[in-house]
Amino acid sequence: MLLLRKIIYRVYRLVTAVRYRVRRRFSRAGLAVLAGLFLTGAIGLDMEQTVAAQAFTLLVGLLVLAFAASLRFRIRFSAARSLPRYGTVGHPLAYRVVLRNETPSTQAGLILLEDLADPRPTFEEFVAAQTAEEKQARSFRVSRRASRLRFTRATVKEVPLPLLPPGQESEVQVELHPLKRGVLRFTGLTLARPDPLGLVKAYARLPLPQSVLILPKRYPLPPIALPGAARYQHGGVALASSVGESEEFVAVRGYRRGDPLRHIHWRSWAKTGRPIVKEFEDEFFVRHALILDTFITHPNSEVFEEAVSVAASFACTVQTQESLLDLLFVGPQAYCFTAGRGVGHTEQMLEVLASVQVCRERNFDALEHLVLEHVEAVSGCICVLLAWDERRQKFVEQLRALGVPALVLVIAEAGGARMRDAGPLRDDPASFHVLEVGAIAEGLAKL
Repeated sequence: MLLLRKIIYRVYRLVTAVRYRVRRRFSRAGLAVLAGLFLTGAIGLDMEQTVAAQAFTLLVGLLVLAFAASLRFRIRFSAARSLPRYGTVGHPLAYRVVLRNETPSTQAGLILLEDLADPRPTFEEFVAAQTAEEKQARSFRVSRRASRLRFTRATVKEVPLPLLPPGQESEVQVELHPLKRGVLRFTGLTLARPDPLGLVKAYARLPLPQSVLILPKRYPLPPIALPGAARYQHGGVALASSVGESEEFVAVRGYRRGDPLRHIHWRSWAKTGRPIVKEFEDEFFVRHALILDTFITHPNSEVFEEAVSVAASFACTVQTQESLLDLLFVGPQAYCFTAGRGVGHTEQMLEVLASVQVCRERNFDALEHLVLEHVEAVSGCICVLLAWDERRQKFVEQLRALGVPALVLVIAEAGGARMRDAGPLRDDPASFHVLEVGAIAEGLAKL
C-alpha cells in the first residue's frame, strides 16, 4: 500500500510540474494550438483522414516557428519588490515592483510573472490528506478538486510592462490574491515575451526571495454580549498576563506585622531608617478565553481553516481596552497568548493564528488540561470546536460545572447543522451554535 502511494505521489508531482511549465510557456493561443495538435494527431492516425494530417503538419510548423523565434530572447534586468507587512485571505494584495533594464536596447512587449514557492505537499502531507479524504463520503472528482485548490497558496496575474528604455527604471503595480493563510514565500521574478505569433513565451528569471505573512480571513460579527463577569485577578494585569510571581507595584507604606520579607523596599528603609514595604494592588476585570480546537485528521481541512477564521474574527472584535483575551490552543506544545490592557495587541494574535496548524500528534486531553490550568481567572470562554462528540461535550459540561459560562461554536461540513444536538447546553440554546462551511458569515450574523 505504501509503495502504491509513493507511485501515486510521484505521478502527482510529475503531472503538476508538467502542467505548471506548459501554462507558463504557452499563451492561451498557444494552448489552443497545442490542444489542436493532439486532437489532429489522434485523428491523423487514420491515413485516410488527409485533412487532419494536413492540419497536424500546419500546427507543428507553427509551434516550431514559435519556439525558434523565442530562442532569440536575451535580457538582463534588476528588480526590487515592495511588499506590505501583511495580507489577508480573500482580499487582493497590491504591491509595487521596480524594474531596471540592464541591456543597451529598448525592451518592448514584456510580461512580468511572479515566482512563488512550490505549494505542493510533502509525501507525508499528501498521504495524510488522501487518507482523510478517503474516509469522507464524497465523490472522487469533488474530493480531488478541493484538495488541489487547498494546496494553492495564492494566484498572481501576468502584468504587461511598458517600454523599458536602456538603463532606465519602470514601476508597475502587481495584484496578488491570497488563498491560504501563513507565510507566502516568493522565490523570484520572471520576465517573459511572446513570440511574433503569440504562441510561445520566452522568459528570463531573476532570483528575488521575499515573504509576506497572510492573515486569516475574518468575518463581521454582530454586537455580542460575551459570557461571564469581572473576576478577581491576583496581582493585577502584571501577574494575570505573565508567568511567575510578579505583581503590580503601586505604592510604599510602613511595615505591618505579618508582611512578607520579600515585599520590603530596602532602598526606602535605608533612606528613612524604618522598615518600608511595597504595596501591591489586586484588580477585578473581565478576562475571556478564546479556545481553538486543532484536533482533526485532515491537514488541509476546510473545517479547520474556517475555525481559524472564526477565532480571528473574535480576536478582532472583542474589546480589549478594559479586558484580557487569552488565545488557547495546542500545537507541538500547549500555547496561551494574551492580548488586551496593554499586555499584547490584536495584531500579534492574528500573527499567531496565521501560523497555527492541525495537531495530529496529541489528543483533545491536551487542550482540556491547558484550559483547566487557566480557568480560575477566566470570566467566560469562547469555544471554537471542530466536532461535537462525547469528549468535547464532557469538556463543555466540566466548564459549566466550574461556573465558567461558555459560548460554543461548532464548525461543521455543509449540512452538518441539522445533525447537531446541544448536549449539555440544551437548557441554554443561545450559547450553542453550529456554523456550516460555506455559510459561516450567515451563521455568525445570527449570534
